[in-house]
Amino acid sequence: MERQFVVQLDNRPGELAHLARALGARGVNITHISCAGTGKIACAFMTTSQDEDTRDVLCGLGHDFFEGKTIVLDVPDRPGGLADVAEKLANVCGEQRLVHPGNARELEAVEGELTDAFGVDDGAGVV
Repeated sequence: MERQFVVQLDNRPGELAHLARALGARGVNITHISCAGTGKIACAFMTTSQDEDTRDVLCGLGHDFFEGKTIVLDVPDRPGGLADVAEKLANVCGEQRLVHPGNARELEAVEGELTDAFGVDDGAGVV
C-alpha cells in the first residue's frame, strides 16, 4: 500500500487546488484524499501514485508534512471497539499519528466488523 501523507495547509480558499495542481503538473495522481480544518490551519490526508515525487512537490511548496505506512485493520462495530484496537496498535507501533476511516461508501459493516485505515510510522507486527 502507498505511503500516506498528512500535509498542513493554510485554511483558505484555493490552497487545496494549489496543492493538487502542483502534484498534477509533476504527473502525480492523488489516489485518496480527505481534508479537515479549523481556524487558520487545515490538513490534507492523502495517498498518491508516486511517493517520491509527492515528497519533492511538498518540499518545494514549503508545506509541513509527515508520512507513514498505511495499515488497514478490522474494528469491531460496537462501543469501545476503536479503543480496543487503538490500544493494541499503540502497544505494537507506538504513537498513531492518524486514524482515518475513509468515507462511508468505502467502509461497510461485514459481520459486525468495520474496516479502518491507520497511518503509522511502522506497522510491523500489528495484525
